[in-house]
Amino acid sequence: MNTRRILAMQDVVNRTPVEFKKNQNQQVSQYYGSKVFGNDAMREFLSEEAYKSIQQSMNEGTTVDRKVADQIAACMKAWAQSHGVTHYTHWFQPLSGTTAEKHDGFFEPIEGGRAIERFSGNALVQQEPDASSFPNGGIRNTFEARGYTAWDPTSPAFIWGDTLCIPTIFISYTGESLDFKTPLLKSLSALDKAATDVCNSYFDKNVTKVIATLGWEQEYFLIDAALYHIRFDLQQTGRTLFGHAPAKGQQLEDHYWGSIPERVAAFMRDFEYEAHLLGIPVRTRHNEVAPAQFECAPIFEEANLAVDHNILLMDIMEKVAIRHNFRVLLHEKPYAGVNGSGKHNNWSLATNTGKNLLSPGKTPKTNLQFLTFFVNTIKAVYEHADLMRASIASANNDHRLGANEAPPAIMSVFLGEQLSNVLDELEKAVHAGKLSPEEKTALKLNIGKIPDILLDNTDRNRTSPFAFTGNKFEFRAVGSSANCGWPMTVLNSIMAEQLIKFKKDVEALIAKKIDKDDAIFHVLKNYISESKKIRFEGNGYGDAWKAEAKKRGLNNIPTTPGALEAMISKKSLQLFEQLGILNHREQEARYEIALETYTKKIQIESRIIADMVNNQIIPSALTYQKTLTDNVVGLKSILSAAEFKKAADTQLSLIKEISERVAIIKKAADDMTEERKKANTLDSAKKQAHAYCEKVKPFFEQIRYNVDKLENITDDATWPLPKYREMLYLR
Repeated sequence: MNTRRILAMQDVVNRTPVEFKKNQNQQVSQYYGSKVFGNDAMREFLSEEAYKSIQQSMNEGTTVDRKVADQIAACMKAWAQSHGVTHYTHWFQPLSGTTAEKHDGFFEPIEGGRAIERFSGNALVQQEPDASSFPNGGIRNTFEARGYTAWDPTSPAFIWGDTLCIPTIFISYTGESLDFKTPLLKSLSALDKAATDVCNSYFDKNVTKVIATLGWEQEYFLIDAALYHIRFDLQQTGRTLFGHAPAKGQQLEDHYWGSIPERVAAFMRDFEYEAHLLGIPVRTRHNEVAPAQFECAPIFEEANLAVDHNILLMDIMEKVAIRHNFRVLLHEKPYAGVNGSGKHNNWSLATNTGKNLLSPGKTPKTNLQFLTFFVNTIKAVYEHADLMRASIASANNDHRLGANEAPPAIMSVFLGEQLSNVLDELEKAVHAGKLSPEEKTALKLNIGKIPDILLDNTDRNRTSPFAFTGNKFEFRAVGSSANCGWPMTVLNSIMAEQLIKFKKDVEALIAKKIDKDDAIFHVLKNYISESKKIRFEGNGYGDAWKAEAKKRGLNNIPTTPGALEAMISKKSLQLFEQLGILNHREQEARYEIALETYTKKIQIESRIIADMVNNQIIPSALTYQKTLTDNVVGLKSILSAAEFKKAADTQLSLIKEISERVAIIKKAADDMTEERKKANTLDSAKKQAHAYCEKVKPFFEQIRYNVDKLENITDDATWPLPKYREMLYLR
């Protein structure tokens, strides 16, 4: 075995598990949220005036007065310093896909060479980072650096290490959004207004707020740190660009929900502890389908907070993994031939009165409310299926969406047999004559079927991108490394638009003297018919579905450059602008950034492939070939011609195969490099992205195929890279 691999494997074998000792005798409830400036901390440290002001801001979206902000900042500093904090930062989510932070100390120099501890309201509410150095899609010139971060009071400040982290939005000097949080907050506000209006007008006047909730499920892989550090591709791209499938992968299905290895369990306990300190309600953990793959999931939260918690948890996991001599792989497809990782986004709507609007009730009236929001969700996805596809498009996620392991690139909605039958019957139903409103509603809804719906009323369809799972919709196509903020922004926005249209359609019928319930029923019937094409109950992986989807007029968009076009369609631009979520400039900038990000990722992978081929793969193959050649020469000197021919045939065939595969690999790598150079000369982000997708990326599989064949025939001691059989089975 290669010397570096031997040393790495010895490091793994000799390693002892990290013991989890922090608060091991305490219940989670005793320390949960202790590093969050949440309600309890605010009550303890804030004045009554400041407490009421921040609560009003959190609940009603009002602005915190600057004088009150000074009080809040001083109290927040006092609380943080009681935990040993020395610095603060505005913590935000730029369009780079990661989080950003710049740490400042609390102290300020004063006269006499002294210093005081100070944290003002101005520092809490607003800061000025360099906007030119973050992705901006042409909104900012490189010489125009000014941008602003502004405090988001709806997501509580928290402590990580010795730093007070303050969640903020990030905007340009001219006011355009440069982050994921700003449009998410605007979409939540638009959805709240539209959904509350529908509830008040037709179902419940006590509803004053509707909240979009989110429960994400985070999948990830673990790898021993020692092996990670000698895989250049993993370090630079998050995935293995080469690697022959192991003899035993996931085919026995014995890893899923199996016994968790102790080293992994210790890591899980450690990152869960850190998460619970920060108020992240992670509760579920288990082995996933592929070897070395795992999943964690929290309890549902308000969507803005859930998005913050997910992006924070990914950071926590990566840092905690290092303590345990692991590295976390959040890439959607770190290993070829085994399942990749997703991040299922479970979305629902809750009222301030404690009702889940996607949960059926026990009376005709509450069932009509459920059906209103249920059918409108389906209609919204139907109207904006391509935008939903665009919201999860990335170079990473293309590897999942093109394989029979995750939702396909065709957007469809799965309901299950029971609810599909309910909608089919509603579509066929007729008016109920002169019965009472309650009787008419009961007749229309065939009410005997709906109250029996429970959380497990449908079997789960793992091939559906968007599935109803009892009292929520599960957007399964989101990638594991993605920020949930953008898919949720899209879903909230299309639902807000749809509910506005629904109310307009209902009111138009009521204006014609049609009974309110009859009007709602009539509009829902139309929506059920109009959106029926998006509903699909079968196998989303099959070729039959692709053919059927084409007949229905549903688009199959397998790659990111094509999918992203929906971001700047007339329909999408109008959607975001009319709701006040993103203007045309902001949306077009996000489209440019998404294209540039795609191009850069493929470009990096292409360069690394060429590097590894020329500096690791080919030299190792030729070294082994020389060993074989020397052996053949030695045989020739000691054997007769007949004996030599018989003995040397196998080695000669290997020598020939190595030569042929090396030649193919070298030519393909050189051709790929030339195509990359051509793509780099193109004058638009769109042209470059398509060139990288259609001209550069196709070489990846050709090169990989031949490299993996070389791995399978080359002496183990000569091969330079850790193999799947070593990386996928944790010791």
